[in-house]
Amino acid sequence: MANYTAADIKALRESTGAGMLDVKKALDEADGDQAKATEILRVKGLKGVTKREGRTTSNGLVNAQAGDGVGTLVEVLCETDFVAKGEKFIALAGQVLAQAVASGAADADALLKSSLEDGTTVQELLDGANATIGEKIEVKRVARVEAPVVVSYLHKTSPDLPAQIGVLVGAEGGDEQVARDVAMHIAAFSPSVLTRDEVDAETVENERRVAEATAKEEGKPEAALPKIVEGRVNGFFKENVLLEQAFAKDAKKTVEKVLAEAGTKVTSFARFRVGG
Repeated sequence: MANYTAADIKALRESTGAGMLDVKKALDEADGDQAKATEILRVKGLKGVTKREGRTTSNGLVNAQAGDGVGTLVEVLCETDFVAKGEKFIALAGQVLAQAVASGAADADALLKSSLEDGTTVQELLDGANATIGEKIEVKRVARVEAPVVVSYLHKTSPDLPAQIGVLVGAEGGDEQVARDVAMHIAAFSPSVLTRDEVDAETVENERRVAEATAKEEGKPEAALPKIVEGRVNGFFKENVLLEQAFAKDAKKTVEKVLAEAGTKVTSFARFRVGG
């Protein structure tokens, strides 16, 4: 019988993030030696990296850092919530964010190709974690926002999981607290664009077609169709355009009005939701 205890199993699981069965097999093979068992898990894990490429990563976390006029937001994904809330995965995501900040990467591809201080690329870092943890791990998205003022906001959708929603807001003028309030609003109401000018013409035209077809199906009078269609298209804008949304803290005002009253202008924003 291998020379290890339940505490050894727990310690190895926490240090590697590997599954119970894999940990027990590694400790058996290593005769209880933690260092050797860790190496066994890594070697076996690396062999399985290719096999895991097709797996679905629907769990994970978002992480952000903002300051000195720059904000960075990353989404790091894994397969299960067990791994997502583990210390090893959370620490890995912290490394990924730190490298995104240091490298100035504005997208996932650039971040994955960037090199850490030891010469290892972020992709190689993920492959190593993939090997020891035994799950597919990937950097899905990266966002970078630059403005005179940049704030970040992270939101937990479950108390036992790391942040699942992350927001960056770039602004100029006014009170930084207003920008933070807007970041919280964005987390809750998930606008897709800052202004209606950013919605492509094809999307708007499609909304008009759907609105008109729906109104006709409802038997609305022909003379009233233009007004009804316009109202429904405006409703689409109010749902998706940040500046036109009703503000979370005061639904009687739009976000645009709140910003104007505070002398603040939002110049850009980014919002990630894990798996979204």
